Amino acid sequence: MSPQPVVPATDAAHEPPTVTPTLLDAVRDLRRDVHRTRFPLEIPGVDEARAARGRLLDQLADHLLPRLEQLSTPAVVVAAGSTGAGKSTLVNSLIGTEVSASGVLRPTTRRPVLVHHPRDADLLADHPLLDSVDVVAHERVPRGIALLDAPDLDSVLAQNREIAHRLLEAADLWLFVTTAARYGDAVPWRVLEAAMARTASVAMVLNRVTPDALTTVRGDLLMRLRERGMDGVPLFTVPDAGPHEGLLDPSAVAPIHRWLTTLAGPDRARAVIARTLHGALASLRTWVDDQAEAVQAQADAAAALRVEVAAAVAGPIVAAEESVLAGALVDGPAGVRWTELASGPLAKLLGRGGRLRGWRRTAARREAALLELVEDLRASLAVHLSSVGAAGEVALRSRLTDPAAPAGAAALVAGWPAADHVAARERDAADAAASWVAEADAAVAALVPGAAAGAPGAPAASGTTGTGVPAAAGAAAPAAVDADRAASAVARLGPRGLAAVVLAAAAGLEPAARLLDAVLPGAGPALVDPLRATLAARAREGVAREGESLEEQLGIADLAPDAASRLRLRLAVLKGLT
Repeated sequence: MSPQPVVPATDAAHEPPTVTPTLLDAVRDLRRDVHRTRFPLEIPGVDEARAARGRLLDQLADHLLPRLEQLSTPAVVVAAGSTGAGKSTLVNSLIGTEVSASGVLRPTTRRPVLVHHPRDADLLADHPLLDSVDVVAHERVPRGIALLDAPDLDSVLAQNREIAHRLLEAADLWLFVTTAARYGDAVPWRVLEAAMARTASVAMVLNRVTPDALTTVRGDLLMRLRERGMDGVPLFTVPDAGPHEGLLDPSAVAPIHRWLTTLAGPDRARAVIARTLHGALASLRTWVDDQAEAVQAQADAAAALRVEVAAAVAGPIVAAEESVLAGALVDGPAGVRWTELASGPLAKLLGRGGRLRGWRRTAARREAALLELVEDLRASLAVHLSSVGAAGEVALRSRLTDPAAPAGAAALVAGWPAADHVAARERDAADAAASWVAEADAAVAALVPGAAAGAPGAPAASGTTGTGVPAAAGAAAPAAVDADRAASAVARLGPRGLAAVVLAAAAGLEPAARLLDAVLPGAGPALVDPLRATLAARAREGVAREGESLEEQLGIADLAPDAASRLRLRLAVLKGLT
């Protein structure tokens, strides 16, 4: 096959391509939205999606946008290939001087080199590739093209491989260099097939071919090209020069140089640019669609994880509520404290048969003793809420690390809870316990307005509980409580002492409930039931908060049910313009 310029067949292709501002705006919007896209969940296929996102961004930023913004920029010709293919020597020989390091040590090309004609410098000044390449101006480079020597596609250095692929995404023409010994390598063929799928302009150089192998190797390579639908790709051969250093003989690379010179003509260069540009724009449809599908997979996985989190905490939530309503708070220190009170300060308050006695002169003593019970109840509730929260964490961790858990579950809890999560859980538990105590103080204060300020042992300032916690504002006295009986109860126990009895009854301490019924007959449910409801709610919240800390990670925009709609919108716009 004789080398031919890569030029579309129609005369229209020789016309300078035009780009509407609408298309440029659409590609800019696409790049912005792809840049915003993230794949936070570790689910199957996520590594491929992230890699594809990176390649798409490179294609948009390094090729499509620069080309759409400035169609007169020289065509970028990237020389690429496998390790030891002789790319740098070929580029140097085409220029006639050493512009790119070459040699037997691998890897040779560490930083890419871009060579252009001096009079094209202004046209290339704003190209994004200039930040990552060494730029050389040379008269021997035909005007209208820029020749770029890329690192090896299969370099031992990952960074070099990444740079090579990025440069190929930025190319208007891919010049693949291979050898008689390496032309069957898999990596270049995968890249070539991807190039053809995007209708990129491609040429191939078969380097270091000995005369006795030329016919066989060239024929086999042409057959491979035909099998892949690449029979129109120009193929050049460079004879084996044997062991040598420096440049190849000018005659060995003369056909390639003439072809590049022909290619650099205004019409032909524009035709190459147009072909690759149109192919790249068309390939965006599949590329963006794949990205949208990957985003949707993330949203679907997040939805499944939300269901799993809710299911994981459902049992612990019920268990936490049942435990506090069954009297878990009075099984320890609070229960012991009541036994001491019953045989001490409260011993003479009730007579035989549970009848109430006077003993008003000891109200302050009773109240002071009962405040210790409040502290026990508050401490017990704080510990219990922290404990049920920890149980919720264990349940979540166990369920989400189970082999049957949805995709992404194990990675979601890998770093959870955060270092300060346990401390935050304990603070929340302490605040919830103090709020519960404050609710009881507020309910009792509403029974006899002004009693809190005038009763023996009352707080120094109104509006606070006996524990220094602000009382709930706007609390109303239960309608079922008789005012005289309420005043009598406060006089016997003190306002905070009565609140302590109410709290103990709400926590499930039966003797406290009986005492409350004695001092305020029939008023127990009106005072106790709201506090028991609050207790149950605090227990449920202590567990639910563990799930909420994970749901926050799933509540970001990238995992929203409609997260893929942004890219699908960009895809619809592109389809209408290309």
